[in-house]
Amino acid sequence: MAKFSGVLQLTDLDDFINPSQECVKPVKIEKNEGGVAKIQIEDDGSYYQLNNAGNKTKLEKAKITLNDCLACSGCITSAESVLITQQSQDELYKVIEENSKLSETDQKLIVVSISPQSRASIAAKFNLGVMETALKLTRFFKDLGVHYVFDTTFARNFSLIEIQKEFVEKYQNNPTPTKVVPLLTSACPGWICYAEKTHGQFILPYISTTKSPQQVMGSLVKQHLGSVAGKSPDKVYHVTVMPCFDKKLEASREDFYNDVYRTRDVDCVITSVEVEQMFEEKAVDFPSLAPLKLDNVIRTGRENNEILNHRGGSSGGYLEHVFQYAAQELFGEKVENLTYKTLRNRDFQEVTLEHDGKTVLKFALAYGFRNIQNLVQKLKRNKCPYHFVEVMACPSGCVNGGGQIRPTGEESSKELIEMVAQLYNSLKCSRPEEDEHVQEVYEKWLGGQNSEKCKEILHTSYHAVEKNVTALGIKW
Repeated sequence: MAKFSGVLQLTDLDDFINPSQECVKPVKIEKNEGGVAKIQIEDDGSYYQLNNAGNKTKLEKAKITLNDCLACSGCITSAESVLITQQSQDELYKVIEENSKLSETDQKLIVVSISPQSRASIAAKFNLGVMETALKLTRFFKDLGVHYVFDTTFARNFSLIEIQKEFVEKYQNNPTPTKVVPLLTSACPGWICYAEKTHGQFILPYISTTKSPQQVMGSLVKQHLGSVAGKSPDKVYHVTVMPCFDKKLEASREDFYNDVYRTRDVDCVITSVEVEQMFEEKAVDFPSLAPLKLDNVIRTGRENNEILNHRGGSSGGYLEHVFQYAAQELFGEKVENLTYKTLRNRDFQEVTLEHDGKTVLKFALAYGFRNIQNLVQKLKRNKCPYHFVEVMACPSGCVNGGGQIRPTGEESSKELIEMVAQLYNSLKCSRPEEDEHVQEVYEKWLGGQNSEKCKEILHTSYHAVEKNVTALGIKW
């Protein structure tokens, strides 16, 4: 089963190292004047540098850590074994066990945030409803020793609001209105890593600075909830349950590391299929678990027995929400329902807005590596006709992430994806700006939607990764 997204696996086929092999960077060779350094590899895999006199000097391999995964120009899939060790259910078990030995005042606050795509995948696996699954997942994690279990849809409210504002601002500030300057979504870490490593500064200016729901949730949990509970960020251990392995890479980015408290916004990422493994490891009959009420990210004093969703497909609804918001803000057009036009395949669709007889907005969604490549080529030739593109690395979007539970028996992948998507879309939908709890966080904690704190907490930046060529001719 492919774990990281196709975008990462196909970036450079030379980069792939089997999980059984050790993940290393090649040695750095200092060139001496008057000669060329030569490398000799012994049968045991050790490296030696040969000088002109024939003398050998043993060279040390530079180990790859989790922090390095987005800092090099290759070796993404080869980091899999490291990620499984440092971001896995075993690490969560370890933290829970260590926490249980501490006094209540010294304990860390352990929080699990579950993505709606993962919840739908687990629901499909056990033939349960989405709400029923949410209540049972709360029971399962709290029985393990977790303090809070949240739904990341709350964090996605902020991502949608911020990217809506970002698009309108970019559209209005376009110095050459006759030229389309696209805004590309940033919620998919596979796509972001591909853009940083392969196209660098050429693509990065087009990518939204809005954080993904996972990382917004990280800020809310570590800083907002932590302060309410009287815990500093390093005393909060935050786990997310996500539909893809690429989210482990996103959580490891230095941009999401707090230098003051030496902690990450998301400490550990567990995929849907790893949660299924947890059920097996703990001998838990998941469908038989008694339900447990849901938790609120902000404490409102009232019970929350409902999970809401967002319209616009199973990858967050970025295109639909931004399109409706922009149509109203820029042209006074209220768009209730969008009409999608399928182009080359079902994973590449577009939506347009006509105003006064002219096409004023042209949006698209591009899922999967094939469609992403086509999009990038359009950008390079200055022929991209789209003002906004919802980009996701996996075909069919996030419900088909590499970390989702895979079909068993006679069930096909297509049938399972359709079932997960149906469950995902079965919930009541809402608009993010109508959520009073979201507005409360903006006003009381972030200091308003246009504050500096808002920009600091809800936005990020991206970095082109320089490709270096080693003496072995490998690009890193």
